[in-house]
Amino acid sequence: MLGVLPGIIGTIQATEAIKIIIGVGESLAGRLLVFDALQMRFRELKIRRDRSCPVCGDEPTIRALVDYAEFCGVDLAGAPRTRREFDVTPREVAAELEEGRDLFLLDVREPLEFQFNRLPGATLIPLAEVPDRLATLESARDVVVYCKTGSRSATATELLRAAGFRARNLAGGIVEWIEQIDPNQLRY
Repeated sequence: MLGVLPGIIGTIQATEAIKIIIGVGESLAGRLLVFDALQMRFRELKIRRDRSCPVCGDEPTIRALVDYAEFCGVDLAGAPRTRREFDVTPREVAAELEEGRDLFLLDVREPLEFQFNRLPGATLIPLAEVPDRLATLESARDVVVYCKTGSRSATATELLRAAGFRARNLAGGIVEWIEQIDPNQLRY
């Protein structure tokens, strides 16, 4: 069932693109088409324009796409990661947890990512919120910061260390944790 769903939605998207390009018919602009494949029903919702939207609002601030790999600091070419002085490997963290060390595990991903998988006992504070929440963190505990691949968490780790925290970055993020320690967790 799931295999045909992308085909159905893709066909609808292609039809919309063609209508817009050749200027015929009525597009779905300003409306949301909801498809329930199990019931074989379509619903249409009208969407009000958000005047403060950074993309399509009255004064857009986002005017171009960003490069995902560059934005997240991910090297898609497969270049070897250089280890930073504050990096810690998943095996080292797992060993410390097994020894009973009281580590504060800080996940700086977004809430949706946190729903997919996480380190046991981790606290979620998305990267954008970390500067405003420094005062709420326990400075007496050792902090291990992680994200999906280790880039966002490296940024957060530098910020925490500059604020006086004993923070380390989980090298390779949750991706490496799953690879080396807990392969039963969901990958995304």
